[in-house]
Amino acid sequence: MAEVEGGSRGAGLHAWLAGAPGEPGTWQLVDWCDPHDGALLVADSWRMIDGSARGIDRHRARFLAAVCVQRPDDVEAAAVFVDQAIAAAPLSGDWFPRIEMRTRGDASGSQWWLRLRPTPPTSDEVVVATAPRDVRTRPLVKGPDLEALLGLRTAVQPLGAGEAVILGLDGHIIEGAYSGLLWWRDDVLVRPRDTLPRIASVTADLVLDAARAEGVPLAEERARPDDLDGCELWVLSALNGLRVATAWIDGPTLTPGDRAARGRAWLAAAVTRVSSNRTEEGG
Repeated sequence: MAEVEGGSRGAGLHAWLAGAPGEPGTWQLVDWCDPHDGALLVADSWRMIDGSARGIDRHRARFLAAVCVQRPDDVEAAAVFVDQAIAAAPLSGDWFPRIEMRTRGDASGSQWWLRLRPTPPTSDEVVVATAPRDVRTRPLVKGPDLEALLGLRTAVQPLGAGEAVILGLDGHIIEGAYSGLLWWRDDVLVRPRDTLPRIASVTADLVLDAARAEGVPLAEERARPDDLDGCELWVLSALNGLRVATAWIDGPTLTPGDRAARGRAWLAAAVTRVSSNRTEEGG
């Protein structure tokens, strides 16, 4: 591993090495081919365009809350790491950073990783399909199941779908493999019932908060796919923002409407400028 000093990092995998109390830590660039056999315990990602990001404080809070569940003794170290990771992300270009807490191979403690990735292609629309099964083992924590969830998305791609919708044992809609879900029933914006176990979606919550502030009626439902017949379905994620589901393969007949521009405006209003270890209004 090569030590990197000062300024924003470049693309690649970076390990955070905490310093002694009162001393700064350091970043080390890790070759992509280097193995890291520690299990992934917590992860989070956000999109950053020219130094601005949407809901960055919420991503930080979600990561720290998950660390508290997995390894509560590491929360203080995690807070330092997240702040350093946010500060390390490039202030120009379009990036999709991912932060990770992993176990050490010898189980002696935690490893902290920052993956600086250029943003992959994104889209405004997506076709969805029902996931073949629910593979989640830690449904409230983002990280441990990411690889298995990618497998769900891969499984539905031959059908022509870009996202897999996970259902509970009783057939109710929970979430997408890598997304939160909202739908419109007439003029009411609906989310899956809060008691259904799922990762808190930063992007979906930003939309819901903005809708609530504008007086849009909100509701929660235990809905099966067929219950969405005739509805407009939104698929929300940090990477793509708001995608409209144009079809549900072997599922309900969706009716995309004209509300997406309003939803994207809500998300745009949530963008903040990232500066050092803090965020500033604007962008």
